[in-house]
Amino acid sequence: MIIKTYAEAGVDRESRKKAKKSFKDFEVTYRLSKYGEIIKTPFNVLYPIHNNVYQVKTCDGIGTKVLLAELANKHDTIGQDGIAMVVNDCIRCGAMPIAITNVIDIKKSEPELLKELQKGLISGAEQSDCPLIGGETADVPELMNSTYHINCDCVGMVDKDKIITGENIQSDHIIIGLESSGLHSNGLTLARKVLFKKWGGKYDAMERVEDFGRELVYEALEPTRIYVKPFLKLLDSVNVLGAINITGDAYLKFQKLKKGIGYEFDNFHVPKIFQLIQETAGIEDEEMFKTFNMGWGFAIIVRPEDVNRSLELLRDEVNAEVIGKVISEEKIIMHCKNKTLLL
Repeated sequence: MIIKTYAEAGVDRESRKKAKKSFKDFEVTYRLSKYGEIIKTPFNVLYPIHNNVYQVKTCDGIGTKVLLAELANKHDTIGQDGIAMVVNDCIRCGAMPIAITNVIDIKKSEPELLKELQKGLISGAEQSDCPLIGGETADVPELMNSTYHINCDCVGMVDKDKIITGENIQSDHIIIGLESSGLHSNGLTLARKVLFKKWGGKYDAMERVEDFGRELVYEALEPTRIYVKPFLKLLDSVNVLGAINITGDAYLKFQKLKKGIGYEFDNFHVPKIFQLIQETAGIEDEEMFKTFNMGWGFAIIVRPEDVNRSLELLRDEVNAEVIGKVISEEKIIMHCKNKTLLL
């Protein structure tokens, strides 16, 4: 069977969406906040600590990218992916990451393996300019199919008047994309099953394909880019109206920003890894944009008069370009490869 959708690979976004609605029950606990009103933004929930200072806490895991690290027997970068997931989520609301922790569930604690995992975690913390203050390593062989899994947590802090809520986004505001480093840590269940023979795909892990310049598994393992430093630098000078970490569900995430508006995208330089996935399995364009970042790993929304200043500040550390605009209709429109798509 040729797998052409995320659902066929085993991740059904519609059933997951329905299941996750039950998590709204957690909101009954917001009344337990000790220092005041909890603030809910499109992607984060913030709690007050004192004097209009708020914190946010994010948590996430690396997902099945761990299986690629096992396939390549290369474990020195995967920790960066875990940290990237949580710090990039943290900054969406304007918060500065102030502390990271991690949990490593592992079949058996081996000194050399843990030393390699530590390298990626330290690299991610340094790129985030945020201390990794502790964690837990648990030997749980009965629970593990893979050799290990890493989850990370991040605490961030922001003044109440600087929280990015998305409330002021309007049509004709501009979307700026920050370049991704490749697959990041999303859509890997589909990518693995399309690309690698171990999971029914086309290629050997160490096969060199087209002009990647390295073995395919290493291309897929490229660590997730961390956007903390360029984004926080931008916030010092520009009023950012919305921020999106383009991870799971990719461009569908924009639907969560604000009701009553839509988004139109017209600028993509699709990296070769995504082209290879699509061409190998014959995946529809719409499915690609619903599953993968397609070259832009993070996005911000600003007023037209702030575009040039934003690009100037971002380009010191990451390639950034205007990739679209906000529209008045509640749609997500993609212009790519001389086609117009509606997600």
